[in-house]
Amino acid sequence: MIDLEPVATPGAPLARRNPVAKLAAAMVFTIVLVATLDPVAPAIAIAVELAVLPLFGVRYRVLARRAWPLLAAAVGILVTLVLFAADRSGPVLVEAGPVLVTQGVLVTALGLVLRMLAVALPGIIVFATTDPTELADALIQNAKAPARFAIGALAAFRLVPLLEQEWRMISMARRARGVDAGRNPVAKLRLFASTAFTLLVGAIRRGTRLAVAMDARGFDAGTPRTVARRQRFTRADALLVLAAALLAGAALTTSILLGTFRPLIG
Repeated sequence: MIDLEPVATPGAPLARRNPVAKLAAAMVFTIVLVATLDPVAPAIAIAVELAVLPLFGVRYRVLARRAWPLLAAAVGILVTLVLFAADRSGPVLVEAGPVLVTQGVLVTALGLVLRMLAVALPGIIVFATTDPTELADALIQNAKAPARFAIGALAAFRLVPLLEQEWRMISMARRARGVDAGRNPVAKLRLFASTAFTLLVGAIRRGTRLAVAMDARGFDAGTPRTVARRQRFTRADALLVLAAALLAGAALTTSILLGTFRPLIG
């Protein structure tokens, strides 16, 4: 079952912060890391993210369970670049038949993998410690986002767990009709694509019906809206955003001082 509810320990100091502050801190922390291709800055950023994880009230096992697709993608990127990279500059580290791993290939691959992890982990932490309803309220009150966008995003977010249920229902219905790929990998791929397309069509239809229902209930009305749950942006929230910017700057500065800084442009 797809779980989108917050998993933070109640009372964790950073988990209690304003959702907009946590989202802004994650964006500030990751935007700075995009400026470099070297592995040093993102490695420092990952170390910082894992160090502050207990302050968000999230266990490392829970983070690993939620981030396993990201880890699988990182391994795939590393293997692909090591095997098929065009630039083979630098000393040869491993040579086994057609497999040639050089220092330049390994540094580039590690830089991309670490940067992907450093950029994605803050978002996973933020959404693992934030209630979707509180996030929508904070976007409307503190970020001045349009209510139509925030409430629509909340509704879509709440419907995500239904995708897994529908996937199972579609698969079971087709199996009951005798549609099965067996052990044929090509047939499995075709069945997967067909099931995904069916799921996409159903999601679009449900989204259209939901949008019409929300408009019928006045969610797009131009009259001023009131709020039932007040979200306050305090000094502690501002300090969280400032600390994220300082930590990202420190990681980038360390990379420059060590001489490993490789700008994304230039």
